[in-house]
Amino acid sequence: MNQLAGQLNENIKAGNTHVYDMLSTLGREIYFPKEGILSQSAEATAHAKKYNATIGIATEGGVPMHLKVIQDKLSAFQPKDLYSYAPPAGKPELRTVWRSKMLQENPSLHDKSFGNPVVTNALTHGLSIVADLFVNEGDAVIYPDKNWENYELTFGVRRHGEIINYPLFTEDMSFNSAGLREALLAQQDKGKAIVLLNFPNNPTGYTPGLKEGEEIIAVIKEAAEAGINVVVVTDDAYFALFFEDSMKESLFGKLAGIHPRVLAIKIDGATKEEFVWGFRVGFITYASENADVLAALEQKTLGIIRATISSGPHPSQTFILEALKAPEFAAQKEEKFQIMKGRANRVKALLDNDAYNEVWEYYPFNSGYFMCLKLKTVNAEALRTHLIQEYGVGTIALGEHDLRIAFSCIDEEYLEDLYQLIYKGIQDLQSRSN
Repeated sequence: MNQLAGQLNENIKAGNTHVYDMLSTLGREIYFPKEGILSQSAEATAHAKKYNATIGIATEGGVPMHLKVIQDKLSAFQPKDLYSYAPPAGKPELRTVWRSKMLQENPSLHDKSFGNPVVTNALTHGLSIVADLFVNEGDAVIYPDKNWENYELTFGVRRHGEIINYPLFTEDMSFNSAGLREALLAQQDKGKAIVLLNFPNNPTGYTPGLKEGEEIIAVIKEAAEAGINVVVVTDDAYFALFFEDSMKESLFGKLAGIHPRVLAIKIDGATKEEFVWGFRVGFITYASENADVLAALEQKTLGIIRATISSGPHPSQTFILEALKAPEFAAQKEEKFQIMKGRANRVKALLDNDAYNEVWEYYPFNSGYFMCLKLKTVNAEALRTHLIQEYGVGTIALGEHDLRIAFSCIDEEYLEDLYQLIYKGIQDLQSRSN
């Protein structure tokens, strides 16, 4: 094992031996080089005032070389903020501003110890880092039956974790904390579990209420007290899009510091929060009471980034940073929030139709981009295919009976027509079967 990796491991052991036990084999072996090209280049940037012949970019007249056809389109920004490599951890000012944003939006974080967010290539990359650092073959990865399918690829296929699902909802359609508890406490023999908490949930658009949130925290703490090391990840992709009664904070703040056997990790980003899906700017943030543990986890995270993408895209980090600092940012974001909330409320009003009760019910939704219909009379895939072929309507079939609809991408004035067409599609299929 590399000496740097060994030293990071010793720092983690000294700060919290349970966190060391959570690391995968790769997580223990990874490190960020201190004496490689990046560190030598950084030293030269700081001290080589005459000629700096270290960095792997081309310069001209003291600025990054660039093409006029590109710069003309981006003339509001300086070449130095676009073309050179961003640091592997991300632009320092962006990390600082995002941390301040987290504190502003999550009051429960104010008295907690957590690290500086590290920039990722959007949220999937952040989840992949978690998988690499903490999942060995056979480790339990726990998340509900209503989930984003990429979890299977990221934690199951890539890292061979054992995927364990529990029903998201109880019979009265509240969060199934008892199901989470059962799945988690079943891991006592293994002594380790990775728990994914995605709220607002994809695909249902559901966020638990305050009482349900407290139940989740209690379950995680109970598992830790039972001797299970829990890596608990809040996948906050759709954070802040809370339209009705629900938690308005990430559970990360409440999970941070609740027990030495709990490592809380927050995955979030500008992707959906700031409506910049193609910019691919996300963040990964760790919570720990021990500063050495936080520093070591950051170094291991940088090692994963260096070994995979080297660093995230510089232009989009610049764009996000400037947007977050802009005086108009909050008002413009609120305007888009109200549009999304209006669509969600319109869908609920449309679903209050007795005719629809015969063919579907819907899972609770109060946030995010999506809602899900639970079909009563037809197969979801058959309906999906029929809708796209006969009516030019695209939806997502999930299992036998669930149909996901993204109201996020349908203007409010067209929502009634959309649901009428879905209803008509069901009637078509029913008539065929009679």
